[in-house]
Amino acid sequence: MYGDIITLTREVDAIAIPSGTIFKMEKGTEVTITQSLGGTHTVSSRYGLSRIEEKDQDALGMELPQAADIASANGAISEDQVWEKLKLVFDPEIPVNIVDLGLVYHMAITPVEDGANVDVKMTLTAPGCGMGPTLQADARNKIESIPGVKGAKVDLVWEPPWNQEMITEAGKMQLGLI
Repeated sequence: MYGDIITLTREVDAIAIPSGTIFKMEKGTEVTITQSLGGTHTVSSRYGLSRIEEKDQDALGMELPQAADIASANGAISEDQVWEKLKLVFDPEIPVNIVDLGLVYHMAITPVEDGANVDVKMTLTAPGCGMGPTLQADARNKIESIPGVKGAKVDLVWEPPWNQEMITEAGKMQLGLI
């Protein structure tokens, strides 16, 4: 499938790279998948690089995933659920998730009526990285897909500055650093 030209079978919401702007990609648009990680597909098309979410992968000729997320019996959102969703967020240029890259500095869950809001503070590998809006949108979308999450806020922060020592052992192994 990588490198093959695929014609979208229906209109989808896509996220422009690196701006993070959401736009409609029309049915019939020809795309080439350049990366598929964490359920998100990076595609190249006449629009440039864009991301298509897992919920829309049927438009790429792929099967939709089975609904695996179910709310806990009392409707509470667990930190583990949020961390697992954040591990599905990948920079289109680095095949390591944002958690294992050490980009997520803080996560908090605040109960609200019938669910919870989630606040995340994350950084980028470099302040000038143009992927910030795209990664923010992807993280927010993944978190908001958890049953019971009413809203997610993902803020970019720059303190402390990121460095390679923040990468987890798993991330370092994926990058060939150990």
